[in-house]
Amino acid sequence: MKKLGRKHRPFFRICAMDSRKPRDGRAIEELGHYDPMVRDKSQRVTLNLERIEYWLSVGATPSDKVAVLIKKVKANNWGEASAPPPLTPPKAPPEPEPEAPAEDAEATTEEAAEATAETEEKLAEDAATDGGES
Repeated sequence: MKKLGRKHRPFFRICAMDSRKPRDGRAIEELGHYDPMVRDKSQRVTLNLERIEYWLSVGATPSDKVAVLIKKVKANNWGEASAPPPLTPPKAPPEPEPEAPAEDAEATTEEAAEATAETEEKLAEDAATDGGES
């Protein structure tokens, strides 16, 4: 496999190579290509299976990735290209609780008024006792 393409956009040529040559060096024969960025999985790989069979018969050994690609092309097993699951609509915020009936509202107002009156009385008593000491 020769790596081509550009940054963040790989493209590979599947080649018959001499094992003594560098990965991206001169190839004996180009046997196909692999483009992992194509969305349709069945169009990602193009292989010349006749020539691949020839090279395998004369002793060539495919790399791990190329062996997987050959196996998938022969079996035509690309899996189904599935669309991402649909987005779920946002949940509606909970409805506010209904207000208390008018009778309860009056009772709470009276309780609040009583509590305020008690605190004012205590403050007045404290002020009276503090004022006498000075």
